[in-house]
Amino acid sequence: MNTKKLLNLALEGVDNLGFRLDTLGITSKLNRHNLAAFVMAEQKHLEGEWDSIQAKVDRRRSQFEHIAGQVEARADALFSPVVSRINRIRSSQ
Repeated sequence: MNTKKLLNLALEGVDNLGFRLDTLGITSKLNRHNLAAFVMAEQKHLEGEWDSIQAKVDRRRSQFEHIAGQVEARADALFSPVVSRINRIRSSQ
């Protein structure tokens, strides 16, 4: 059974349930249009949440790269004179 047939079957089921509830006087708010609107709203909500998570991850990645760059710069500043002196000693021998 393909996806389109399954979707149509599910929507027909929602329509039937909505119709039966409506005839019983329980609700008239369950139909395929309200269901589609709910799904679309939730999809947009999830997209917004995903974008928020991505922004937080990108921010942390940027902070980590900044700290890594600072560590590398300090290590270079610390070890460059030592390496330079060792190289001078080796060349003079």
